[in-house]
Amino acid sequence: MVDHRSVDVGGIRLAYQVSGPPEAPPLVLLHALGEDAADWDVVAPVLARSWRVYALDLRGHGRSDWPGDYSLQLMRDDVLGFLDALALDRVDLMGHSMGGIVAYLFAGEYPQRVDRLVLEDVPVPRPREQSTPIRPDGKLTFDWEMVLAVRRQIDTPDPEWLEGLSKITAETLAVAGGPGSHVPQEGIVELARRVPRGRAVTIPAGHLIHNAQPTVFVAVALRFMQPSAGGPRPSLQPDDEVPLRNG
Repeated sequence: MVDHRSVDVGGIRLAYQVSGPPEAPPLVLLHALGEDAADWDVVAPVLARSWRVYALDLRGHGRSDWPGDYSLQLMRDDVLGFLDALALDRVDLMGHSMGGIVAYLFAGEYPQRVDRLVLEDVPVPRPREQSTPIRPDGKLTFDWEMVLAVRRQIDTPDPEWLEGLSKITAETLAVAGGPGSHVPQEGIVELARRVPRGRAVTIPAGHLIHNAQPTVFVAVALRFMQPSAGGPRPSLQPDDEVPLRNG
């Protein structure tokens, strides 16, 4: 069962979906640019068997407030406020694309709050060729001004973001989407190598890994995040290839 809730964080209403046993360890999911908590619906039910899953609508998205003030650092601090408001001390954290940037910014700034970190097809913070996004037609489920603000930051990231990766203490798995993704894959490998306890794995499913190959994505996430019965969590080697399965 999924509950739809909201919480006030510094005057900003953040909507979220929560599922899973209340006594289970907390897992926070952060969506990509232009998405919302519902983007995780295909994998959240399986994750909720082992975790108390909190899927947020980041500011400017979905049912959360659209305050007109946007940056990835503000989203990072919204996550901190969210954890504090719900009295969540330490969490596992999973982010896709833009949500993964927010996740690694959070894990670098507040390393004591994150146990394990999963970054799904997240670019390394290096400058890239800038382009002007085109607004889709019709009513949007996100604030277009947010898109413009965030895209500027992703195109020209703060140099401190790259250095901040070394401050992450959480075990970290960077999941790359392979050649079908628009994100430079060598950058994902670099990101994983810059995190002291980071590793990378490739699921050749393109950028939308958890939607294109949910069975494989969840299997890889579980293998990384869950201890095996009677022993330590199985290890993934850097750049492991995971065979595709229908799912």
